Amino acid sequence: MGKNITLHSRTCVSEALETQVPGVVFTKPSGDPCPLKKHRFSEDPKPNLFDSLSEELLFLILDHLDSNDLDKKSFSLVCKSFYGAESRHRRTLRPLRLDLMPAVLSRYLSISHIDLSCRHRVSDGVLAWIAIAVGPSLLSIDLSRSRSFSHFGLGSLAAGCLSLVEINLSNTNDLSDASAAAIGRLRNLEKLWLANCKLLTDMGIGCIAVGCRKLKLLSLKFCLGLTDLGIGLVAVKCREIRNLDLSHTTVTNKCLPAIIQLPYLEKLSLVNCHYLNKEGLLTLKLGSKSLEVLDLNCPYVGDNALYSIVMGAVNLRQLILAHCVPVTDRLANSLHRLAKLETIKLECCHMTTPGLLALGSSCNSLKELSLVKCFGVTDEGLSFVVSKNKGLTKLDITCCRTITDISIASITSSCTSLMSLRMESCILVSKHAFRMIGEHCPLLEELDLTDNHLDNQGLKSISNCRKLLILKIGLCMNVNDEGIIQIGRGCPMLQELDLYRSIGLTDAGVIAIGQGCPMLQTINLSYCIEITDNALRSLSKCPKLNTLELRGCFRVSNYGLVAIALGCKEIVKLDIKKCYDITDVGMVPLAHLCSRLRQINLSYTSVSDIGLLALASISCLRSMTILHLSELTPNGLATALLTFGGSKKVKLNLSFKSLLSQKLITHLEERGCIFQWMDRAFKAEVDDNEVWKQRSQDLVTVV
Repeated sequence: MGKNITLHSRTCVSEALETQVPGVVFTKPSGDPCPLKKHRFSEDPKPNLFDSLSEELLFLILDHLDSNDLDKKSFSLVCKSFYGAESRHRRTLRPLRLDLMPAVLSRYLSISHIDLSCRHRVSDGVLAWIAIAVGPSLLSIDLSRSRSFSHFGLGSLAAGCLSLVEINLSNTNDLSDASAAAIGRLRNLEKLWLANCKLLTDMGIGCIAVGCRKLKLLSLKFCLGLTDLGIGLVAVKCREIRNLDLSHTTVTNKCLPAIIQLPYLEKLSLVNCHYLNKEGLLTLKLGSKSLEVLDLNCPYVGDNALYSIVMGAVNLRQLILAHCVPVTDRLANSLHRLAKLETIKLECCHMTTPGLLALGSSCNSLKELSLVKCFGVTDEGLSFVVSKNKGLTKLDITCCRTITDISIASITSSCTSLMSLRMESCILVSKHAFRMIGEHCPLLEELDLTDNHLDNQGLKSISNCRKLLILKIGLCMNVNDEGIIQIGRGCPMLQELDLYRSIGLTDAGVIAIGQGCPMLQTINLSYCIEITDNALRSLSKCPKLNTLELRGCFRVSNYGLVAIALGCKEIVKLDIKKCYDITDVGMVPLAHLCSRLRQINLSYTSVSDIGLLALASISCLRSMTILHLSELTPNGLATALLTFGGSKKVKLNLSFKSLLSQKLITHLEERGCIFQWMDRAFKAEVDDNEVWKQRSQDLVTVV
C-alpha cells in the first residue's frame, strides 16, 4: 500500500518524485511551497521525512532532472540530505567563475568531466587545483579556446589526473612543444583534440606519440607546423588509433603508407591536404581492412587515385568526397565492391548522367545520400539512384538547380522511409511537387525547403508529417498565414522553424505555431515585418524555446520581449537587431528572468547604458553584438564591461576604441574579454521586402 508524504520543495522536485517513485504518493503542501526563505536549511525540530529517502532514490530523481541545472539547484536547497546527494551525484562541471573553483571543487568530489571551453583564460593555478581536488576521478577535460595556461598547468594535470582519458586543446593557439611533452605523460589518454594548434611541431607531437600509446582518436586539423616526420611517428607508435583527422595539414605522400597500415583505423579525414597528389593516394590501394569512413577533399586527385582507394578500402561504410574529379561511370561502377557502403556524401562534384546511373546500379543499400551543389545532376540520373535505394532515410539535394518535379515524384514514390530531406534552392521544382512530399513521406523529421516555390497547398500537405521536428521554409515568397496555420495544427512535435523573410506572415500564423507546437525550441522570424507583440505573447507559451531571431521585426516592442522573458526562461540566443522600439524597459526583465542567455544582438535598438548594465548581471552571457546603439555612452559601456564577469566576446563599433581607455581595454582583455571592432557605417533600415518580391518574380516560373 502506498505511503503518503508531504513534499516541502519546489514544483520541479515534486513532479520528479511523483513520476519516479512507484508506490509512493507525494502530495504538495497547502502552505508556503518553499520554507527556505531565510535560511538554506530550516531548523525544524520535527523529523525530516526526506532523510528517510535512500541515496539510490535521490540519484534516480537527479537523473530525471539532469538536463536542467536550475531544477537541480532547487533540489539541493530542499534539505541537507538533498544537498549532499546532489553533491555526490554530479559528474559534470562547467564553472562560470574561476575564482570560485576551490570552493566548488571542495563540494563536488566525484566530478569526472570538467568543461572550461567557455573560459578564455585558465591559469596554471586553476589546473593545479583541479588536479589536487578531483584528480583521481577526472576522466575528461575540455580546454578548447582557453589560454593563459602553460606546460606547468598541463604537467599538474598529468601528475594528478592519472585516469584522464580525454582532453580537448583545440584552438589553444599558444600551445607549445613543452605543453605537448606534458600531455605525453598522460599514459592512459585515449582521445586528444589539437585542432588549430599552429605552434605545435614534430618534436611536440613526437612526445605525445611516444607517451600516449593508447590513443584512439587524434585530431591534428590545421596543425600547420607538422610534417610527415611527426605524423609518421604517430602512425608508428600509436597503433590503436581509430579516428585520425589530418585535414588542412601539410601531410604529403610519404606518410600515407604508414597511416593506411594502422590495424584499427576506422575514420580518416584528409580534407584540403593540398600536398597530396594522385601518386600518393594510389598507395591507398593497399587498403585498410578496418577503414569505415573516408573524408576526402582533394581537388587535384585523379580518377585513377579514387578508383584505387575504392578498390582498397573494401569495408567502407561512409564515403565523403568534395571538390573531387567528375564522378564517372567507371568510378561509380567500382563502388559495387563496397558491400557495406551506407553513406555517400558528394559536395561540389561534377556528376554525369552515366555516373549517376552507374551509382544506382552499384549501390543498392544506401541509407544516406548527399549531392550538395553537385553539377550535372539530372532527373534521369537522380530518379534511377533513388529507385534503386528505396531504404534511403536521408537525402540532401541542396542547390541541385536542374532537377524538376520528375525527380521529386521519383523520390516520394521510392523513398517512403525518408526521415530527412534537404532541397534548398531547387528552383525548377514547381509548387505542385511539394504536395507529394506530405502525401508519401509521413516519417519525415527534417525538411529544408528554403528558397523554393512552396505555397500554402504544399504546406497543407506537409502538415500530414506528424513527426516533423525541423522545418525550414525561409525565402518562400508564396507562403502566408494560411499555410503556417496548417503546420501549427498538424505538426505538434515541431522543434525548429525557420520563416526567414516570410513576407506574407502575420501574427495569426505565429499564434497558430505557439498554440500547436509546445515543443518549439528555435524559431527564426527575421524580417517578417508584420510580426507584432501579439505573436511574441503566443510564443511565450512555448517553455522550451531557447533561440529566437527577430532581426528587422520593427513592430516588436518591450511588451512582447517581456512576455518572452516571463514565459521562455530557457532562452539562450536572442537576436533583436533593428527592433527599434526595444529599450531598457525590455532589458531589465530579460536580465532578471532569462539567466541562461548566452548570446544577444542589440544592434540598432534603443537600448542605453542602463539596459546594458542590467544585462551584465547574467553570468552565462558570453557574446554580445552592440553596433550602432545611439543611446550608449563610453562611460556606460565601460561600466557595463567592468561589471560583466568572466570571458566575453563583444562586437563594437570601431569609434568606441578611441573613446575607451587603453588601460581599460587591456584590463578587460586580460580578464578574458575578446573585442571585435567593426568599422561599419550606420545603415537605416529600408523596407527591402519589395526587393525580395521582385526577386521571386524574376526567378524561373514553372507551371
